[in-house]
Amino acid sequence: MSNRLTHGGPKNMSENNSQYLRWQVPEYRVPQRDRKWYIIAGIAAFIMIFFCFFAFSSWRLVFLGTSSNFLFALFLIIAIIIMITNESRPPMMVDVELGPEGVKIGGSFYDYDMIKSFVVLYKPKQSLKSVYFEFKGSVRPRLGLPLRRLDALTVRNFLVRYLDENLERTEMPLSERLTKLLKL
Repeated sequence: MSNRLTHGGPKNMSENNSQYLRWQVPEYRVPQRDRKWYIIAGIAAFIMIFFCFFAFSSWRLVFLGTSSNFLFALFLIIAIIIMITNESRPPMMVDVELGPEGVKIGGSFYDYDMIKSFVVLYKPKQSLKSVYFEFKGSVRPRLGLPLRRLDALTVRNFLVRYLDENLERTEMPLSERLTKLLKL
């Protein structure tokens, strides 16, 4: 098995075989946002952009001039544009396949040699049914996939044959909880 990300993966990952688990996931989670969220987010964005160019000095508002934080303002504007663009289109469905060689997500293939461990979290009261993959090395972030209608125990029993299971993680990662809480 190779230790790198390849596109397409092994040719036999597409064969219909009981050695594979297949399902589809949306390319990103669409949070349910109400009008209040947009008002608060707009005010917060305006305040952050405002303070990129102005500051308080001795209780007076002062234009920062050349000390303005243009890069952060540009970052905020680009983030707003990306969010508005993503709001206007529904997420595409991406095929996920677990096989004896690795994990195929859309056009990307992750060999099991690249993955340190996995955990399947199933908590119906919290509407949580996902599998998380931790990669070897710190370059790649954790990969979380919703299991949707797939049985969590079936996925766990399948993956335990190929990967180490992280039995210490029992909660959704903090980054995902914050993303869900802030509806990002």
